[in-house]
Amino acid sequence: MTVAFRNTGESAVRSGTVTFETHVIGALGVDWATLESSEKLPAPIGAGKRVEKTWSVCVDPWRVPLGMHIETQDVSVEWK
Repeated sequence: MTVAFRNTGESAVRSGTVTFETHVIGALGVDWATLESSEKLPAPIGAGKRVEKTWSVCVDPWRVPLGMHIETQDVSVEWK
């Protein structure tokens, strides 16, 4: 998953965490589970700068039974 971060503030973002919410979706479209994973923010991000980072979002195979699939639908960021 590739996410672009843009710092629109007047000072650098020095650290933070990005959290991915990956949903296990059944064959009929039912959302069976939401699994969270977190990574460090690609910091520092200077004032007015844009940074792009790619992560692999992995889920244990036993969590995704045959006929189901995963979708990372939500991404949130906490920065300092």
